[in-house]
Amino acid sequence: MSSHPTLSPLDLTSALDGLHPDLRILGPEALIGRHPGEDPANLDAGVMVQPASTEAVAALVSWCRANRVAIVPQGGVSGLVGGSVSHAGEIILSSARLNRVLAIHPDEETVEVEAGVTLEALQAALEPHGLTTGIDLGSRGSATIGGMAATNAGGILAFRNGVMRHQILGLEAVLPSGEIFSDLTRVVKVSAGPDLKQLLIGSEGAFGFVTRLVLKVEPIRPHRAVALLGVPDASRGLRVAARLRRHGALQLEAAEMMWPRYVRDHAALKRFDLSWLENDAPVLLLEVSGETAEAATTLLEAELAEIWEEAELQGGIVAQSSDQARRFWDMREDSGFYFAAFPNAPSFDVSMPPSALDDYVAGLTDRLNAIGDGLEAYVYGHIADGNLHIAIAAAGPLPFDRKTAVEAAVYDGIRTSGGSFSAEHGVGLEKHAAYLTHVDPVKQALARQIKAMLDPDTLFNPGKVPF
Repeated sequence: MSSHPTLSPLDLTSALDGLHPDLRILGPEALIGRHPGEDPANLDAGVMVQPASTEAVAALVSWCRANRVAIVPQGGVSGLVGGSVSHAGEIILSSARLNRVLAIHPDEETVEVEAGVTLEALQAALEPHGLTTGIDLGSRGSATIGGMAATNAGGILAFRNGVMRHQILGLEAVLPSGEIFSDLTRVVKVSAGPDLKQLLIGSEGAFGFVTRLVLKVEPIRPHRAVALLGVPDASRGLRVAARLRRHGALQLEAAEMMWPRYVRDHAALKRFDLSWLENDAPVLLLEVSGETAEAATTLLEAELAEIWEEAELQGGIVAQSSDQARRFWDMREDSGFYFAAFPNAPSFDVSMPPSALDDYVAGLTDRLNAIGDGLEAYVYGHIADGNLHIAIAAAGPLPFDRKTAVEAAVYDGIRTSGGSFSAEHGVGLEKHAAYLTHVDPVKQALARQIKAMLDPDTLFNPGKVPF
């Protein structure tokens, strides 16, 4: 964006007053005490605008373009890479009041929602119709559908249903020009030229502000069975998951793996009994659905007995109640426990072909050891789609040289294996350097050309992704 005088939050609050009846303006005083979300700098702009209609968003964007004021889009502020960080002189554009489920179409299994609806709220709205979303996240209570589209979120079911890009049928957004882009199709089959909505999915708000979406949904499968298994490695864990995926009477709902340090430290904190686990093994969390809960449990136990020796399982336990199943899931989803011991621990979100997981984790351990000071990592994630979350057991921020060495250890070999340095959290601010290092230069150049065409003044989310 060209240099220009920076307006104060109070100046901006005053200037925006009365711009559109569907705009709510929150100035510095109104933001005092408001939780900033995952990054304490998310509210640093000091002024937040909450539109209640697409037309109000368009009016705001047009005003910002005329006055050369930058916009930082925000949803549930649950992002982990600084994608919602704002600064004085910018305006936070929040989807908080775009929070309506507009239409549910049970027969065609689609839903139309505004961008500020949380995943959990959408799941609750769909439940009376016997439907649910084809995507699920641990942060379902705060993550918004628009934010999930902006980051192309993945989550627990990606191995089966894909990521947000595969769930979105239609999309409406306001572009940096102030124009409304509308492609609210409700069908899977569209062969009518380039699918331009894909530019907005995964762009982290750099190409426009999503206001409305049409999603595919699927029938609820409420009858579940959950197990924790000790496995020698990811390869054997994947073998178990593959067997369950091929089972005629069971549907695999989740295959989540936690490596030893994560399991030991979290179990100690939660006072979770690991006496059943042999040999300090990694732990595989499995969830399946069946015709009834009893049938799901019986069939799961039978399948595990069949594959026990072949997979060299190191102990296992099948939940005998919904409360016990919830405790199993809490071990996996309450994943930020290590921040109490290691504040600001450097964390990463990588993906690779599932068959490469074991070599990668072994190599990562060796590379961290080579850095010195006994560096170790908490490793866990969605093994069926090759997505690992990694947190270094060290307080951050790390000194520059150490940070560079750790990032090199984490990212080594990922691109050549066919993986990605960022699987589902986005790029934001924190992974800007990794983007420049690990993304093909031609792809980077093309992304910048598209940005320059859509947003020549760098109005939307400046400084994020490669912009």
